[in-house]
Amino acid sequence: MHKEFLMGNAAIARGAMAAGLNVVSGYPGTPSTEVLETAAKFNDGGLYVEWSVNEKAALELAAGAAYSGARTMVTMKQVGLNVASDPLMSLAYIGVKGGMVVLVADDPGPISSQTEQDTRTFAAYSKLPCFDPSSVQEAYDMIQKAFELSEEYHTPVLFRPTTRVCHGYASIDVKDESECKKNTPEGFVRDPSKWVIFPRLSFRAHAEIEKRNRALSELLSDSGLNPVEKGSGKKGIAAHGINYTYVKEALAALGCDVPLFKVGTPFPFPEKAAVEFLQGCDEVLCIEELDPVIERGLTYVCGKFGIGTKVLGKLTGNIPESGENTISSVTKAVAEFLGVKAPEKAVREEPPALPVRPPVLCAGCPHRASFYAVKTAMKGKKSVFCGDIGCYTLGNAMPLDMVDTCLCMGAGVNITQGIGKIEPDTACFAFVGDSTFFASAITGVVNAVYNQADMTLVVLDNSTTAMTGHQPHPGTGRTMMGQVVDKISIENVLRGIGVKTVETVDPLDLKAAVDCVKRVSAEKGVKAIIFKSPCAVLIKSGKPKFIDPAKCKDCKRCIKELGCPGIVIRDGRPAIENALCTGCGLCSRVCPFDAIGGDENAD
Repeated sequence: MHKEFLMGNAAIARGAMAAGLNVVSGYPGTPSTEVLETAAKFNDGGLYVEWSVNEKAALELAAGAAYSGARTMVTMKQVGLNVASDPLMSLAYIGVKGGMVVLVADDPGPISSQTEQDTRTFAAYSKLPCFDPSSVQEAYDMIQKAFELSEEYHTPVLFRPTTRVCHGYASIDVKDESECKKNTPEGFVRDPSKWVIFPRLSFRAHAEIEKRNRALSELLSDSGLNPVEKGSGKKGIAAHGINYTYVKEALAALGCDVPLFKVGTPFPFPEKAAVEFLQGCDEVLCIEELDPVIERGLTYVCGKFGIGTKVLGKLTGNIPESGENTISSVTKAVAEFLGVKAPEKAVREEPPALPVRPPVLCAGCPHRASFYAVKTAMKGKKSVFCGDIGCYTLGNAMPLDMVDTCLCMGAGVNITQGIGKIEPDTACFAFVGDSTFFASAITGVVNAVYNQADMTLVVLDNSTTAMTGHQPHPGTGRTMMGQVVDKISIENVLRGIGVKTVETVDPLDLKAAVDCVKRVSAEKGVKAIIFKSPCAVLIKSGKPKFIDPAKCKDCKRCIKELGCPGIVIRDGRPAIENALCTGCGLCSRVCPFDAIGGDENAD
């Protein structure tokens, strides 16, 4: 063993590799992304690493490898589990041969997500074992145990870190190379009675799963993953994940020592350990994110075993029902529960509200030009603009105001069709990024063509998966294994599924872009515009523009219509912020007085 300073996600990847990982696949999404990227970084050539087109594809690929005896891991964020849930629910019945861990990073807050859904609840729904690490070290150690349990019981297991564990850093003990496991897959053995799902198999498997989970509940109670820590008094605290760490810090600050129950495997719920904990307490407080999983579990155990302990938590109003817990909020809740006064330094007052600073598209982002071109072309016409998940969701901000709906990845294409069926006099646009197009929008376009929709698809192609850190996708021409492959042409895909009008234009060529939108949107049926221009972060920044004060009439149109952070007010007049400007030239095309020019006189 040796020490390394690692991010939680890196520790998870390294732990999985130490467990003999053969295949890792996934789809990028904060806070999970760095797990797969770390695996790729430390790959010595014996590991297959893949960014799949979506979470469903990633899970099915990993399942096939696990059928063959490989140890596999799938990575995603909590909303990605929705995409993967179809194969996962059936896989819970079919099972696996090699160990298979489905890593789902939850995002309390939410900090960078659409929802606050809790994967622990999905574990109970899918009847799959779930591991919930509380620290970087535990994440490294626990994922190795997750592989062992998965392989022993021939079941996929869920691994559920949250943002603070994923992105926290710690100096941890890491196995030396000689201590790491090597797994040699046996290969796929044909057995239709096992691998082909039929109602008879599912009926039999369901009964076996229930029996297995009862056995796992007792096994996990004695595994050391759900420890009951002794303490003084008759009041106890149950916690999990990063909240367990918060509770430990809170008790240290309060100078209190109470019985503690750390729930490391929330499903199957460790009833035997819970009984041991409850029998020593008259009252317990459950501190958790996000659903009251532990609180409900302890309440159930009390009823099942006739234990009179009072269980408090989210359902009783002692812990907030939503949002992320903090060390301050936990310390305050613990102090109130124990009836002690918290030191002022332990419970910080909320700081004054910071100035509102909403996220915006980067300076030079081609999406700004794309939105502006559509807005300009459709001015005065009844239109609706359906957005999607990605950087371009930020097109909703003023002054662009070009995202009327946003639900989940790929949904904008179908929502556009629904609105168009009810409002046939409305010009309906669906905006989608290039990565999202491959991930989940293609089927929506097929649906539109097949059902004779009248809509304009706008693909914002910046040649990367920008929002999650510039990962490759099928249109970039490279894979996570470093292979250079043929790019999949979005234009050819669209033509292949029946879209007859497909035009590609550079959105920074504003006149050509506006003319293209006017021409294409006027056609009936399904038509597409591909705005193709690379992400401003990926290309070498050009020299900044400058505003000629002699020509500038101070109309501020460049600011009022574009909202580019590279244009600021300085001494009461518009000015270019040289540190941000990429020289894209969109503002110079918008200025009615030709006041924004080249770089020779830049400040």
